[in-house]
Amino acid sequence: MLVGFAVWVNSGVEFSEFDAAWAIIGPMRRVVLLIPSATYRATDFVTAATALDLDLIVASDRRSALHAVMGERAQVVPLDRPQQAADQLVALHERLPFDAVLGVDDQGVLAAGEVAERLGLPHAPTAAVAATRNKHALRERLSAAGMTQPSFALTSDDQGVAEAVEAIGAPCVLKPLDLSASRGVIRADSAREALAAARRIRDLTGSPDILVESYVDGIEVAVEALISAGTTNTLAIFDKPDPLEGPYFEETIYVTPSRLPSGVQRRITDELVRSVDALELNEGPVHAEFRMNGGEIVTLELAARSIGGLCSRALRFGAGVSLEELILRHALGLGVDDRRLDHCASGVMMIPIPTRGTLVHVGDVERARAVDGIEGVEITIPAGQPVVPLPEGDRYLGFIFASGEAPGDVEAALRRAHALLDINIDGSQ
Repeated sequence: MLVGFAVWVNSGVEFSEFDAAWAIIGPMRRVVLLIPSATYRATDFVTAATALDLDLIVASDRRSALHAVMGERAQVVPLDRPQQAADQLVALHERLPFDAVLGVDDQGVLAAGEVAERLGLPHAPTAAVAATRNKHALRERLSAAGMTQPSFALTSDDQGVAEAVEAIGAPCVLKPLDLSASRGVIRADSAREALAAARRIRDLTGSPDILVESYVDGIEVAVEALISAGTTNTLAIFDKPDPLEGPYFEETIYVTPSRLPSGVQRRITDELVRSVDALELNEGPVHAEFRMNGGEIVTLELAARSIGGLCSRALRFGAGVSLEELILRHALGLGVDDRRLDHCASGVMMIPIPTRGTLVHVGDVERARAVDGIEGVEITIPAGQPVVPLPEGDRYLGFIFASGEAPGDVEAALRRAHALLDINIDGSQ
């Protein structure tokens, strides 16, 4: 992802507005956002912070133009070294006391948890957050709690991979331990395919460690939730209507509310609560993924953060409140009065990258925006940039947003809009 902080300039939130807000000290609440420089999430969190009239400190892994504007309120911290990042922010707290700290993406959640724990700010325990950042640790914790999940084995060489496939059986799924958004996740239907997948994953991560899991067939859903003082509140269940069968697991369409029977949705919510309790997560946002395999609900993933990319824009609560505003209000103890979605149905399509190459252009965007039910089309990769599909790629071409009276209407609108886009990629290099 090469979006970075430059996206803020085009977000409708001008630096002059930030200057005015940052100049106000006193009753204004102050929050630290740990935001990786390569993220889609910056604009929406900053916009939410501005709407709430918060005094904002941004901590990122790289200097940007914001440092000239924000001064001490823009910090460079090593997000890949959480203890060191926490040392720096705890020291900052002595000069600029803050009321909350949030990790916006996976890269920041460990440092945020460490800071919050040291300062006594609301946050999930760092050990619980750490378990969500390592797929093997997550499996171990869920296994100890008796959760329904794939069979799994941690491997570090080709012999271990072959032994894992023999024990677990094929098809199986190989995963790196700490990447997200399906990066490096590959299905293998034989031991030979598994060894090839393992080499590909090691090339991507530079680490010998790979998790081998049994492949779980079935319908997949994503769940967005917010934990408050140990109580898990489900905000939305997203259907994923496109089959995710491999060999790669590129997600495309999310639609809410779910079309699954209400009884199944209640069971999913119950399973989420059990997973959260097993990990001892007790505060903050959670994003989880489950599959329905026959009569079982299988826990696939659980992250101590909100939904990634720009997907949160498909959600609006109460009187148009964004998910980011909901999370900030919760972190600051400002109260969350209405968690009900304010659309009959809504959804997002993550525009997939069909092939490796250089993006020449994405045409007919205005035609796609004109489709009935479409609320927005955002192309997030500029022309001339290299593009790489999953499993190695780490971003999408962009996002399409829709709303409608029913989930089926939303899904149909997203598919019509996507079909109109003219995606031109030069794959000759």
